[in-house]
Amino acid sequence: MPSFDIVSEVDMHEVNNAIDQANREVGTRFDFKGVDAKFELIDSAAISVSAEVDFQVRQMLEVLRNKAVKRGIDTKSLLEAEVEVTGQKATMMVKVQQGIESELARKIVKMVKETKIKVQTAIQGEKLRVTGKKRDHLQNVIAMLKDANLGIPLQYTNFRD
Repeated sequence: MPSFDIVSEVDMHEVNNAIDQANREVGTRFDFKGVDAKFELIDSAAISVSAEVDFQVRQMLEVLRNKAVKRGIDTKSLLEAEVEVTGQKATMMVKVQQGIESELARKIVKMVKETKIKVQTAIQGEKLRVTGKKRDHLQNVIAMLKDANLGIPLQYTNFRD
């Protein structure tokens, strides 16, 4: 029976490259001359953006987004927290979202069932497996999920006939 997996993954090597490029750009920009501003990858799950003031952190975030888009990273997978100002430093944590949370996975399963397409959807950890008798049914599910605005980037992998 044909099947495929629905996943939400980010290539961490590309994230690392985007951070390096963003650090280089911030180091050469005129408005950041003499400012202690940098991006740091923490535990391959979060990015620390730090500068002297709140405004600079927001400017740096825009640089990071641009570099991520150029590297093929969907910006929906970067979840921003609030800017924390402590003394002479402003920092923001940006979480890199990997996998599909169980609540969202249940929502996707419900959406697929409501379409009355003859497929089965199973939650397998942080991914979903969709199986059906016909390839056309699976392609209809993919088209429906691409149209739905779920707030995270989805990839469709492991397609088997």
